[in-house]
Amino acid sequence: MILDLNFIDLKSVPCPLNVVKCKLALEKIPQKDNLVVDLDKGEPEIMVKKTLESMGYKLEIIKSGKDWIRFKIKNEFS
Repeated sequence: MILDLNFIDLKSVPCPLNVVKCKLALEKIPQKDNLVVDLDKGEPEIMVKKTLESMGYKLEIIKSGKDWIRFKIKNEFS
């Protein structure tokens, strides 16, 4: 169960749509809030991490399953 109010499940969402959805979600949440995102491992994980880190966001892995990963993205912009 996710207790963070800012959570999106992007498992099975293809690239680059998952990157776009992350960026839109980050624009909508208050500055200093975190966004928790579930993604498939592999290309989605790599593309979202690479794109958001290049924009200056900090990502932390908070959970990892066999085929998916959960990132906490620190929203220090807005």
